[in-house]
Amino acid sequence: MKILIVEDNAAVRRLIRRATAEIAEEIVEREDGSEALEAYESHRPDVVLMDIKMSRTDGLTATRQILKKHPLARVVIVTDYNDDDLRDAAREAGACAYALKHNLTDLEAIVEACVKRS
Repeated sequence: MKILIVEDNAAVRRLIRRATAEIAEEIVEREDGSEALEAYESHRPDVVLMDIKMSRTDGLTATRQILKKHPLARVVIVTDYNDDDLRDAAREAGACAYALKHNLTDLEAIVEACVKRS
């Protein structure tokens, strides 16, 4: 499986990389949502792991941009915010799942479920 991680914190990117290492054949990383669409189009990942809060372009906007051009793309929001309004906003943006950074042990299962649903 090819994974694109879009996360502004390098340490968190490393944690996400480790959390998905067993299922990933290739991992591409970007620091901001402003780079997500180009990276998606260049690498065609099976799934995008997208942070919400980033400095230039937030993850919800980047998710909408990717899905507008690539409706079959699968995006999992990976965030610190356990918030019902953000969960709803992620779903409305087209994300297939919502995962919390404080519990990355479930991330592989969440990613695999998201990929299988599509």
